[in-house]
Amino acid sequence: MSTCIVVGAGLAGAATAWQLARRGHDVTVLERSTPANGEGSSHGSARILRYAYPDPFYARLVVDARREWDELERLAGERLVTSTGSVDFGADRDPAALAAVFEEVGVDHELLTGAEAAARWPQFDFGDRGADVLWHPDAGVIDAEAAVAAMLRLARAGGARVETGRPVASVERAGAGLRAVGADGRAEEAEKVVVTAGGWLPGLLGDLALPESFLAAFPPLQVMQENAYHFPYRAGSDGSWPTFIHGIPSMLVYGLPGGRDAALPGGRTGLKVAEYNGGRPIRGAAAQSGEIDPANRARVTAYVRRTLPGLVPEPYAETTCLFTNTPTEDFVIDGVDGITVASPCSGHGAKFAPLLGRIIADAASGERAAPARFRVSRRE
Repeated sequence: MSTCIVVGAGLAGAATAWQLARRGHDVTVLERSTPANGEGSSHGSARILRYAYPDPFYARLVVDARREWDELERLAGERLVTSTGSVDFGADRDPAALAAVFEEVGVDHELLTGAEAAARWPQFDFGDRGADVLWHPDAGVIDAEAAVAAMLRLARAGGARVETGRPVASVERAGAGLRAVGADGRAEEAEKVVVTAGGWLPGLLGDLALPESFLAAFPPLQVMQENAYHFPYRAGSDGSWPTFIHGIPSMLVYGLPGGRDAALPGGRTGLKVAEYNGGRPIRGAAAQSGEIDPANRARVTAYVRRTLPGLVPEPYAETTCLFTNTPTEDFVIDGVDGITVASPCSGHGAKFAPLLGRIIADAASGERAAPARFRVSRRE
């Protein structure tokens, strides 16, 4: 077994640490702040777990990931995924094509007309009464912060050490091994290093002792500061909201029950609504301001007023988060000479977390390469 350092304790890092520790590796996690902190991409209680992808590769991956979530919940002894079901609608979402993928992959679903969907979910305005609306009941909402805590707890039970307040500035070669060095000079040595640094990765990538050929082939990463809003439910509509994705020519909008993120006095909650990649590009996590874009707020609020009559179109809470995008929105899991770099985000990585931990651990330990689609050297 190997000594391993995992850089970053978000969803991907926590999952990787757990998978490595349960196999008997000596694991140290170095987290720049605290696990699932608000400056990253894994904080809060509300991420969508949905199966609807136009690409069967990712739809199958969700099927596999759900089994991993079930195992994680069993071992952690807590519920981390709340079932809600999900609807996909809008011409740019192409529900019929998504339904065809579900048929191929074997995901339970219904293809409804807009009129049928409106009768079932009157809190939505689905527009064209004859248009397709896709429903799949096995979708849900992930408690991201609780999932990170559960996986780190299991990693510690397997012998892992989790160090907080330990930002890594570089990774160096140290004899036959590697050394992760912080800005304060503190260092940890190991045989293998896994970097799951999220929005901090673009600023770190060139300091990881990776070959120039690997760096030249690495896809460019674009960090986005995204905006999300919580809208209150109207009276009588707060108990039956599915998650949703709505594709229209001007924007792609998603929504989900907000959980703790949307808590109101008296135990009431609201719906989290956001425009996918509707934020602004930044140079990396260090450049984030946490400031909401007023134009985006106005655009999403206008959308809610038009399309979600079950909500009061006045956000009572708002926040920012980071997406770290590749040009194709495919994940990156690859490495060389003992260093594995993982960037499984592009705004849709959370649902795969425990499965990605397994894939990253396989790659880092040399047991199995990541799928060709995730490798820097692929493009096959």
